[in-house]
Amino acid sequence: MIQPLRNEVESAPVAIAPMGLGATLKALREAKELSLGEVSARLKYSGRQIEAIESEQWDSLPTGVSLRGLVRNYGRFLETNTDALVSMLDSQVGSTGARPVAVSSPATLGAADVSLQNDPVHRSWGWLIIILILLIVAAFYAIERGWVPDSWLVFDWLRSLKK
Repeated sequence: MIQPLRNEVESAPVAIAPMGLGATLKALREAKELSLGEVSARLKYSGRQIEAIESEQWDSLPTGVSLRGLVRNYGRFLETNTDALVSMLDSQVGSTGARPVAVSSPATLGAADVSLQNDPVHRSWGWLIIILILLIVAAFYAIERGWVPDSWLVFDWLRSLKK
C-alpha cells in the first residue's frame, strides 16, 4: 500500500525582535499606505520630525511634554492605542511626563516687597460715559413711547415729553 508522503518541515522558531516606538509607528503608517508628506501635512509637524520619530533620533526632537504630545497626535492619527505608544516612549527615552516639583516653605512678604503707596488704578472713563449716555437715550425713548407710567415722572418737563 502506498502511504502518503509527509512533508514534515521543521519550522525553526522565529525570533521576533521587539519593535521600538519608531518602527511601530512606521509599520502602522505603511500599513495605512500613507506617505511621510501626508502625515506631515495632517499633523502639522515637519517631515524631518516625523522621520526622526520613526528612526528614533530622540536628540533631534523636542523633549518632555512636547514629545509626548507629538507621539499622541501621531498615534491618534494612525488610530492606535496612544497610551501604549506613550509607555513605549517612556521605556525608550525615560519618563517624559510632568515631574513633581518640591515646594519649599511658603515665602513671606518682607517690608521691601509691600508698596507703601497705592498704585493709581487706570480706568477707562470713556466706557462709563458711553454707557451713561446710552442709558439716558434709552430712558428718553421709553418716556416718548409711553412705556413709563406717569407716576414715575416727577418733573413736569418729563411729563411734557410724553405728550
